[in-house]
Amino acid sequence: MSLSIEEKKRLRGLGHQLKPVVYVSDRGLSEGVVQETDRALEDHELIKVKFSIPDREVKREVMQDLAKVCEAELIHVIGNIGLFFRKALKPNPKLSNLQRLGY
Repeated sequence: MSLSIEEKKRLRGLGHQLKPVVYVSDRGLSEGVVQETDRALEDHELIKVKFSIPDREVKREVMQDLAKVCEAELIHVIGNIGLFFRKALKPNPKLSNLQRLGY
């Protein structure tokens, strides 16, 4: 899934007001983190994930790995927070951040 620059800008704007829903410790990706991220992406489509990894390069690698495993797009990174997007097959209007925020 490849998004245009305009789509990424719009998603970054929508993601600005979101709070992280998944937290990744310095131990890296576990099966539970991947499952929770996958569930959150299916429910909300656009989510923030907070990474508690001190090494910047390792943190960036883990972010890329999580996006690849969950078949999501890493939209934006600021500090310890990554913004992830994956379009849901059947979005729930009550849970989807995209529909709720008017995307």
